[in-house]
Amino acid sequence: MTRVEVFDPPMCCSTGVCGIEPNPQLARFTADLDWLRNQGIEVRRYNLAQEPLFFTGNGEVKRLLEESGTDGLPAILVNGTLHGHGFYPSRNELAEWTGLSQNQEDKN
Repeated sequence: MTRVEVFDPPMCCSTGVCGIEPNPQLARFTADLDWLRNQGIEVRRYNLAQEPLFFTGNGEVKRLLEESGTDGLPAILVNGTLHGHGFYPSRNELAEWTGLSQNQEDKN
């Protein structure tokens, strides 16, 4: 099974989609992760403020933090390989990285 791991910068909640005016970029990305889950992709998301041990326990992410600090986050790994960092990828990028078609319909 394909696994996507997202290592987010410190946020107030697990998705960053909270408060009076949530960031539309984070809302879109959260919806894209839900889309991945509906396609059968395992998705794990970690927040530096709440789960720092996941960041130090992953060699790729630890190296990224040492080199770039939190400016390198978010870090997106697919099956343990770093595919992007410092930005939230589009659904198209997520689909490409996981071998899915962006136009694939949601599984119900």
